Amino acid sequence: MTKLDFKKTDKTLYAAKTDTWARIDVPEMTFLMIDGQGDPNGPDYGAAVGALYPLAYGVKFAEKADGRDFAVPPLEALWWADDPAAFVSGDRKEWRWTAILRLPDRIEEVLIEAVRETVLAKQAKKKGGADSSLIQAVRLDRFTEGDCLQRLHIGPYTDEAPTLAELHEQVMPDKGLTFGGKHHEIYLSDPRRVAPEKLKTILRQPVRPL
Repeated sequence: MTKLDFKKTDKTLYAAKTDTWARIDVPEMTFLMIDGQGDPNGPDYGAAVGALYPLAYGVKFAEKADGRDFAVPPLEALWWADDPAAFVSGDRKEWRWTAILRLPDRIEEVLIEAVRETVLAKQAKKKGGADSSLIQAVRLDRFTEGDCLQRLHIGPYTDEAPTLAELHEQVMPDKGLTFGGKHHEIYLSDPRRVAPEKLKTILRQPVRPL
């Protein structure tokens, strides 16, 4: 059985340089999503992320039983605020987010609902699982980002601000571009296993001409 691995089939989307903002075209993709607001180090974000994985792995196991398989990809998140400067200043209470996990484009809503029922039934029988209301809040959606600037950040998430300030204040204006969508991050490293100074994160910003 061949296993679909997005990091291998879509290398441009999961790799970038640390010293330059590359311009790429991002196609439509399919995701599990859940929304929230506030500090990503707070309990709400962690609980929301925890609701994504049971569904993602439930889909994986259902697909594998039908002779198809895929690697659950890195966690991603979309970030935005009424004022984009909140990301440069670190005003985290103003941050809004959508935590996402990519799925194969063949996945349809009917499978998600079947998996959701199974996950909720399992959660009801054990303690310490994801909140059932959060499991219910996860949705399947597809979206296209199109024209984007992308760069690799190595180090703590809290050290991203200078790189984003450069993007917002120099790179985008110099290229005649402005914000074309929500700030997007792809977490290539597991922060539970990797030291903060070695964390690898793709920073992506959809853009459009001024």
